[in-house]
Amino acid sequence: MENLMFVYCSCKVIWTLLITILGYSSSLPVGDDSICAAEELAKYSIIFTGKWSQTAFPKQYPLYRPPAQWSSMLGVTHSSDYSMWKKNEYASNGVRDFAEKGEAWVLMKEIEEAGEKIQSVHGIFSAPAISSGTGQTSTELEVHSRHPLVSFVVRIVPSPDWFVGIDSLNLCGGDHWMEEVSVDLYPYDAGTDSGFTFSSPNFATIPQDTVTEITCSSPSHPANSFYYPKLKILPPIAQVTMVKLKKNQLGLPVSHLNLPAKSNEIIESISETPLDCEVSQWSSWGLCRGQCGKTGTKIRTRFVLLQPANDGTPCPDLDEETGCEPDNCI
Repeated sequence: MENLMFVYCSCKVIWTLLITILGYSSSLPVGDDSICAAEELAKYSIIFTGKWSQTAFPKQYPLYRPPAQWSSMLGVTHSSDYSMWKKNEYASNGVRDFAEKGEAWVLMKEIEEAGEKIQSVHGIFSAPAISSGTGQTSTELEVHSRHPLVSFVVRIVPSPDWFVGIDSLNLCGGDHWMEEVSVDLYPYDAGTDSGFTFSSPNFATIPQDTVTEITCSSPSHPANSFYYPKLKILPPIAQVTMVKLKKNQLGLPVSHLNLPAKSNEIIESISETPLDCEVSQWSSWGLCRGQCGKTGTKIRTRFVLLQPANDGTPCPDLDEETGCEPDNCI
């Protein structure tokens, strides 16, 4: 009888332990980040490089009120059970406010709530704005073995609701942290404003659309500021580089980046996008002018909608003349 009681108690203890372990496991983040076996913490320098130049993107390039520029960067390190934004999904209210107006308060609140409720956010990071289309900004971030994913957004200014960013980039390579990662960035539409051009007035998209990538052919509309139908793909409008910081003898991270050198590389790597001339439709023919009894002439005109750039197709003649019989002859 005593042996049976011992077996029963032993099984009960083992069962309790299993329930405890399974309960703990179920509270852990799931997904690719759950198998990160690298050291617990790592620090990175993140460098955002704007490549939005008039040479690379000549169509409707904003020169003033306001000129082309970038908002501050707002990002997080997190686990797979959190998402700041995703392509083909609806943007949150926080992402909408940031993409449309550069306001970060609601997005910060959403991030904080995710950290408090499901402990999916490890850290928040930000970098200063860039006052021109080309240039660099940088900051540092910390990833954890349970929170190895990086997401961020940077607003394109001016624009209706356009931004660039990264969604859930994993910096963990199984048993190690990546030493350096570079990603080319392309424009996204948050799906909350219906403007086609950089300077479009605010016009809410109702019902809201999903986040979509803007390409050289989509949206397929000549008014679209990124519409370059002769290109196969847009040149990258920005780039982000994350470099793992090495530790000194005291165990503190040390940055080895030279930002001025990077700035020189920006100028050298800018691509030239040819922009063809665009003209309006012909006007109606004007009055026929000339002497009675003789062939006269009449003229129609058109005007330039878009000046050519970077060896694009030049503008055709803007006036056309043809023969006619003079009007109102006596």
